[in-house]
Amino acid sequence: MIRVVEITRYFDVGARSICAVDHVSFDVGAGEVYGLLGPNGAGKTTTLRMILGLLRPSGGYAEVGQWRADEAPQAVKRSLGLSSAGTGVYPWLTARELLEYFGELYGCDPEWTQGRIAELARLFGIEELLERRCGTFSTGQKQRVSLARALMHDPPAMLLDEPTRGLDIVGSKVIFDYVSHLRDQGKAVIVCTHRLDEAQRLCDRFGLLNEGRLVLQGTLEELQDQTGCHSLTEIFLTLLAQSTEESVDGR
Repeated sequence: MIRVVEITRYFDVGARSICAVDHVSFDVGAGEVYGLLGPNGAGKTTTLRMILGLLRPSGGYAEVGQWRADEAPQAVKRSLGLSSAGTGVYPWLTARELLEYFGELYGCDPEWTQGRIAELARLFGIEELLERRCGTFSTGQKQRVSLARALMHDPPAMLLDEPTRGLDIVGSKVIFDYVSHLRDQGKAVIVCTHRLDEAQRLCDRFGLLNEGRLVLQGTLEELQDQTGCHSLTEIFLTLLAQSTEESVDGR
């Protein structure tokens, strides 16, 4: 469903060319949750932007279904939903108006859109919020409306960028339940996060990014077998230490 092939991205900073993503490859199937993990600055969000077609790769490509992001970015956007910690809501619109607006943006039939709004309102428990302006919502209420917005056009694949950042335990549970729903619906899901303890609970497979390179990927059991470590945090810290040693030795 999602296929990333040797995707690479350079940025020019002054007279220097910096490699933010270095020949990264992975696949995500229907009904699978893939954790794209790593510290801040590892290249996670840059990779998501290239998958979305918002940023053209310097090399390689990403596909969603039958569409390549660099060749058919609009088709790819219609095939994806995006939810991130920075995704807000328009304060002067009601929740219904917000969802109708995004349904129209994706070219959904108006009658179908109303049925979809009712379905998502039941799913996220926001029926009583539909006629209220979004500016009056609590943080948790805004979160649930934003999650519903990402699913308005019923995309086959979802990208979640740091979805639990800044959330308390209750808000994080909403995200966990959301990911479980996406898996049950057969969506291909990428969860991009640096919170490895949460990723271990959410994801079926993992790709560990460091300095733009995918240094290891597989199921938790496969990563444990390859490294001899127990948790994702231990695995990543071990790999990070090894990468630092290799960088020092290479100087």
